[in-house]
Amino acid sequence: MTFDNLPKFHELPSFAGMPGCAWEVWGRGDELGTVNLLTDEAVARAAKEEIKSGKRITLSWPINFPSKPMFGRRPPEHTILSKPTRPIVNDDELHINTQSGSQWDGLRHFGIFSEGVFYQGVKPEEISKGVTTFDNPSGIDYKAAKLGIHNWAQHGICGRGVLLDLVKYFTENGTKPLPYDPWSSHAISVADLQACAEQEGVEFRQGDILVLRIGFMQKFSRESQDARDQLQKKQESFAGIEQSLEMKEFLWNNHFAAIASDMPALERWPPVEPVHMHQVWFPLWGMPIGEFFDLEALAKTANETERYTFFFSSWPLNVIGGVASPPNAAAIF
Repeated sequence: MTFDNLPKFHELPSFAGMPGCAWEVWGRGDELGTVNLLTDEAVARAAKEEIKSGKRITLSWPINFPSKPMFGRRPPEHTILSKPTRPIVNDDELHINTQSGSQWDGLRHFGIFSEGVFYQGVKPEEISKGVTTFDNPSGIDYKAAKLGIHNWAQHGICGRGVLLDLVKYFTENGTKPLPYDPWSSHAISVADLQACAEQEGVEFRQGDILVLRIGFMQKFSRESQDARDQLQKKQESFAGIEQSLEMKEFLWNNHFAAIASDMPALERWPPVEPVHMHQVWFPLWGMPIGEFFDLEALAKTANETERYTFFFSSWPLNVIGGVASPPNAAAIF
């Protein structure tokens, strides 16, 4: 399958006065969104062109971090259980909020506030809340699980990854201090992204998975434990991409399949526009947004090899009707 001649942002219809609605691009009832761009052909091309040395780098933070999550989310809890009759045999249990650490936010995560709808017009009452149980693998009611993370899990988020190392760009390869605090509100502009891509020699192509290193992880590793713990207690404020029409045009017109960064919110937080980017990415475009990705080892390898494109592989948890998931993501060079 190919997607030739995709519309530009200004050619997309509006929904409830919001420009850039892509529901018809992927077809009514679609549940993949921009992941549709990751076709067999696109994945095969990326694997052929990008996998050279076989070096593999995880992009997922250990699920234990942060131990004190932001945005009011529960801390991860990992328990090892010994079998009472056989102490040499162990099980373990994991209790997490799927958005407390490294994550893909899915299409059930964020809707349009003013209209009260999710992607493709799905209403909140169509999404079951509380504990859900499926007993029969052959009799799953997928209408009740619409927009769930299982759609991306069963498809895979794989293709050509493109790293824009904004930390390296702004610090001139570490020779200058970063001109902003990643833990304070600061807008990364379209001009910043374009200049970084030009410096790296990167040219975007349809279906790329855009990965932005903005600086959260670097600062987290350097700060005291007390400073890290304070993030849970204070009002969230982080650097991220700007909320602007120009940014929406840039992201859509390059036809990225997904976008991820090392920041907790990807976009500048708190938002400064009436309609922030979360109300565009998910409900209008159907786009996966990755947050809290650990990009430090990736940046080191990219800098050493002077390669800023790679094969990107990610398989979210196959949770029927899930809202979000740890990414289980890797870069392969």
